[in-house]
Amino acid sequence: MTNYCIPSYPFWCLLLGSAVLSLGCGPKGETVAQKVVQPVNPDHFIADSLIEPIKKEMRTLSDGSKAECYVVTTKAVPSDHEIGPWAPKHVTDGKEKGGIWIKDGHVYDVSGEFVAHLDELYDDPQWNLVREDGSIKVTDTKEAFDLAARPNVDPRYHNHAVECPPDVVGWKSNHNVYVIPVNPVYRSIATDPHRVGDGHGPVGVAFNGVKYDPPAPIHMIIKAHTIAPFDHSGGHVNPHAGYHYHAATGKTKEIEQADGHAPLIGYALDGFGIYAHLDEDEKEPKGLDECSGHYDDVRGYHYHVSAAGNNQIIGAFRGIAGSASVVEPK
Repeated sequence: MTNYCIPSYPFWCLLLGSAVLSLGCGPKGETVAQKVVQPVNPDHFIADSLIEPIKKEMRTLSDGSKAECYVVTTKAVPSDHEIGPWAPKHVTDGKEKGGIWIKDGHVYDVSGEFVAHLDELYDDPQWNLVREDGSIKVTDTKEAFDLAARPNVDPRYHNHAVECPPDVVGWKSNHNVYVIPVNPVYRSIATDPHRVGDGHGPVGVAFNGVKYDPPAPIHMIIKAHTIAPFDHSGGHVNPHAGYHYHAATGKTKEIEQADGHAPLIGYALDGFGIYAHLDEDEKEPKGLDECSGHYDDVRGYHYHVSAAGNNQIIGAFRGIAGSASVVEPK
């Protein structure tokens, strides 16, 4: 599978104000008719995750065209699982006190011992997140979180585990608003999400309303000798855009498939379904294109998420994306 997207933006990249993550114009291609096209099913979204009933409206898509779309407004916090933990607080803490971290396709449990040996993992003696008393340096205040969860990490917070402190809750009142075409359209040219709009927007949404984001730029995070662990659901928080996923780990709502195919776990912003990585026999999908998708006669064209250690949900958009935004209620 070709990795189409280049993780060139940090996970904490954001827009000020309403933190809008809207998508804009991208490259155009010919529309290719498909024998089978599965429309978006709004009933798959978890009712407890919705702020208001899903609406159907004519909206403008990322290429400037108009289409009938679902407008899905959701809560910022998932309704089907707890968020966190992310970082352990002491070298003696077990893996249950932390989340996960990824490197070279591998998923690691973030225990205290794991944090203590980051210098070995990265073959770099400058890693040192552990104090003399065994406690781990974690962003445990809003100031620390804000100064560490940004591209130019404040030098005071180098060698820290970056996580959202539990008392930083303002983001939880935000709403996620998704505009998704009802009937996805297959295009001959794939669109890299980083080349669409401001390049920071999500690629899709889980049925609990949480954003599926582009790859986290691990290389930029570790440059400051920091890690920003995901929880065991594959998500973490940034100061403005809130909780979002960089990996799918099987903790969210799934729509099982009668033929044993991998379950449906959400929708991309272009309306094509996003399915889990493995089918019921734990086999990987075959014949994926640069977008992480392929076609079958039951589901039509659809995506498969990459393995959790690959730091990628999907590779690119095959269809015409709608938009997503984070709205701060007045």
